[in-house]
Amino acid sequence: MNKVYTVKEFDVFTRDMNVEDSRYHALPKATFNQLEQFILTNKPDISTDADIMDFMSISSKRGIGKIIRIKNYVGIITLSDGTVIEILPKLYSQDRNDSKDETKRIFLDMLKFSLNLPYKTFKISDVHIEKNNILEIFIRMFIDQIYVLVKRGLKSAYIEHQDNEFFLKGKLNFSQHIKYNFAHQERFYIEYDIFNVNRPENKLIKSTLQFLRRVSSNRKNKKDISILLTSFDEIDLAINVEQEFSKVTLDRNIKEYKTILSWCSIFLRKTSFTTFSGQGVAYALLFPMEKIFESYIAGQLRKALDLDLYSMKTQDRSFHLYESPNRFLLRPDIVVYKEDRPVVVDTKWKILKNQPFQNYGISQADMYQSYAYHKKYDANTVILLYPWTPSFADLQEQIVYASHDQVTVRIAFVDLTDIKQSIHELYQLIDKYM
Repeated sequence: MNKVYTVKEFDVFTRDMNVEDSRYHALPKATFNQLEQFILTNKPDISTDADIMDFMSISSKRGIGKIIRIKNYVGIITLSDGTVIEILPKLYSQDRNDSKDETKRIFLDMLKFSLNLPYKTFKISDVHIEKNNILEIFIRMFIDQIYVLVKRGLKSAYIEHQDNEFFLKGKLNFSQHIKYNFAHQERFYIEYDIFNVNRPENKLIKSTLQFLRRVSSNRKNKKDISILLTSFDEIDLAINVEQEFSKVTLDRNIKEYKTILSWCSIFLRKTSFTTFSGQGVAYALLFPMEKIFESYIAGQLRKALDLDLYSMKTQDRSFHLYESPNRFLLRPDIVVYKEDRPVVVDTKWKILKNQPFQNYGISQADMYQSYAYHKKYDANTVILLYPWTPSFADLQEQIVYASHDQVTVRIAFVDLTDIKQSIHELYQLIDKYM
């Protein structure tokens, strides 16, 4: 059975060196070397401009030797020897100790919003979180959706077909007929429609199943994928994925395909996560936690807002820092409006420390950005939202920065283990300064 290491953001790998610190994890030398080679030979994901050094760094520590430090990406790495490294976000709870399974459950809940999957169809309770890594959980959810589809029956459609036949049917393709049948007057190069299951939607599903069979290491998942593929024998693989997606038509007759094709897009297009390639690694699926946190807060806040009173924009592009010419676009994560004036909320996936004389670790660049948001949006206030940590358990008053020219920036925290209460408090804070 493949060795699985479950670690968290900012943890450290050593090369076969045990350290009395829960953040340090000893990897066998051969496995450590594979991971090191992956980092050194990595080819960044061109579609996202992601760099492996944003995810992991190699350095040395006195008394320990060479170490690999994980940064702020979470997800799965499968090494060439079958070793699986599962990286979970670093979470803190105000009233209980978070377990590995609870952290994974919260992370999957966060991914509902980042992956743009319908909320009700993402049933975390249906999978064995304690037994499966994140990738295998995704694959299981996809498999379950396909079983339901196959049971109901794959949808057929009229597909355009061209062929050189001995009979005339449909319409004659004159250019191809002249090209192929100048010396064969008994033949007709014709175009006609065939009603079958070889439609773009089914091609994408088959291609996704084939892909997942390669990357899955779970026996049950691989077995179920092989069983499902027998229902797709008459269907071609999607040679050009983007071309097949452009042909998709989601009408009322195939509404059950909507969620499935969202999964296909996630796996085949790789637009919702970052993929890296390099020596030593068979497959890597990694999510930037800044984006996950941002999408999660926006999704939860939108659910909580009274949309009869408020409107909300995400990644708003209404203003540039300069107008002549329009340059340096401002793009706050969340802007909430009540009538005319807004409150700006910007999420920051960063661990602050309760050290006022060091500005709690808030970056100067973030404060410059917040000042610009306040001025350009004529905002009532700007809220910088960070994950809660035990360092702020005894915080009595909200952290506020104000200037003489009426700019106010408020620091707020969210407890991801109690998201409902945290969003309620954020809602109250927004409402208070509207």
